[in-house]
Amino acid sequence: MEPSPHGPPRQVDLRRAISTAYYGVFHGCLIAMADELIGKTLRNTPRYALACRSVGHRSLRELCGEASKAAPRRAVPDHIPTGSFDTRIRDRGYAVVELQGKRHAANYDPRPRFRTSDALLALLQARTAMARLMEAPAEHRQAFLTLPAFPPRGAA
Repeated sequence: MEPSPHGPPRQVDLRRAISTAYYGVFHGCLIAMADELIGKTLRNTPRYALACRSVGHRSLRELCGEASKAAPRRAVPDHIPTGSFDTRIRDRGYAVVELQGKRHAANYDPRPRFRTSDALLALLQARTAMARLMEAPAEHRQAFLTLPAFPPRGAA
């Protein structure tokens, strides 16, 4: 988003940028999950598409909310290598929850006025969240990417 020579970006453009930042993280997570469970080489198959379509916004937000905690609820720690996720996964979980809240405000609440810095912060947060996921130890990343597709009973 470059500054316009005619003044600041329009609210509609700032809102769209914030929404897009969240969707980038959402779809990035689904692709990472499907790559892990189905395989990158099968990206053009119906099975891969099914995996990507199997996780909703609410269930991902609930999982990320739990993943961001140092002590997740009882059903989730049994499926995490050390009982809680690595800090990079926790950071990512927190970012998803926060970005989804920003997306809701940008998409559904006409009252807030957004600034360019709000949109740039959301984009940076989204990029950082995806990088943090990929930097996490493989065992933690694999556990995190398995849980959206196979939530434990009684979990999100």
